[in-house]
Amino acid sequence: MRKVCRIKKDDKVKIIAGKEKGKIGKVLSIIHKKGRLIVENANMVKRHTRAGGPSRQGGIVEKESPIDFSNVMLICDKCMNGIRTKMKQLEDGKKVRVCQKWGEILDK
Repeated sequence: MRKVCRIKKDDKVKIIAGKEKGKIGKVLSIIHKKGRLIVENANMVKRHTRAGGPSRQGGIVEKESPIDFSNVMLICDKCMNGIRTKMKQLEDGKKVRVCQKWGEILDK
């Protein structure tokens, strides 16, 4: 069963569990099949890479590792805290994400 996630690419999120707890970052990509997402400068891991010809140099590379959806919360620009969201339909028929606490529209 797939998890429902209302987080999109380029959203600002706060990590609420794990070794990176409390960090805030931007979502770089989402892996829907595994229920994970990659947050900018969070959950960094070191990978040893082999040189790939003249174009790619070998060595130790630091990159972001995926985090589960359940370990992050969306951040509202108004309150700067982790929030829950709900969907609301506007007059023109467009559905948008809304902060449950303040009623702030999150989709620009």
